[in-house]
Amino acid sequence: MRHADDYPGLFQSADTASLYGQKFYLRAYGARLWLAVLAAACAAFTVRVGSARTDVAAILTAMAFVGILAVDVGVLRGRPGKSWYEGRALAESVKTLTWKYAVRGAPFVGTLSPAEADRMLIERIMLLRQDISALALRPTTAPTITDRMRQLRSAPFDERRRVYLDDRIREQQRWYAAKSGYHQRRSQVYGTLALVFEVAGVAGALAKAFNAVAFDLAGIFAAAVAGLAAWSSARQHSTGAAAYAVASNELSIVAEVLEQNSTEAAWADAVSDAEEAISREHTMWRASHGE
Repeated sequence: MRHADDYPGLFQSADTASLYGQKFYLRAYGARLWLAVLAAACAAFTVRVGSARTDVAAILTAMAFVGILAVDVGVLRGRPGKSWYEGRALAESVKTLTWKYAVRGAPFVGTLSPAEADRMLIERIMLLRQDISALALRPTTAPTITDRMRQLRSAPFDERRRVYLDDRIREQQRWYAAKSGYHQRRSQVYGTLALVFEVAGVAGALAKAFNAVAFDLAGIFAAAVAGLAAWSSARQHSTGAAAYAVASNELSIVAEVLEQNSTEAAWADAVSDAEEAISREHTMWRASHGE
């Protein structure tokens, strides 16, 4: 179950809403920071033209601030951050229920009849949607219970265990490990850039102090350092690298426990415990990204 269309329609809609919100939010945030640096750069100069001696640099500074204001208004009206966070929370919650249902994890145990298991899943998915009723979702024609979900639920124990370990636990573990490495590299890059700009800021300040330059070069670098810090904070590279590393290591232990589980009797609770471990990361992620 590695394809989006293997999951309920609500998962697909929530996942799409989350990805769209993330893209909108990060692009808007990045544009705001670039405009702030542009405003600081223009404010450092005085460029007068024409008989009225109009300061073009000051006009560009004002235009940059107007751009920042427009971005802020768009973000406040669209609330892309809210769509990003709540969309991911809903998608991951639906995914957890999907896997529990498909591999007969608690409470969707194998002793339930197909009708009882279906009814329980539908009721719980409806409750999830009600909890985040304000989230704008695009329409979907996908079913709540897909053919792949039913097929896996009716499969023998050994196949369900294999698919769950490969497509859920190990796939999620690889994703966590990749995200941890990505955030670690980004944290190092932005940290190095910040040091470079800080040294350049010192040089710029000294250059102005000894009249080597007539404009506020240090102010430009100060704005760049502040922008880098704000972007890194928004992306949470340092905390993300650590959190994903912890989650990846925890799933390594979970995988070992599941591999040693060779009986149907204990399987339902083992799956529930595994999903709880994944849900903890999602809960921490949402708490750290709250608006």
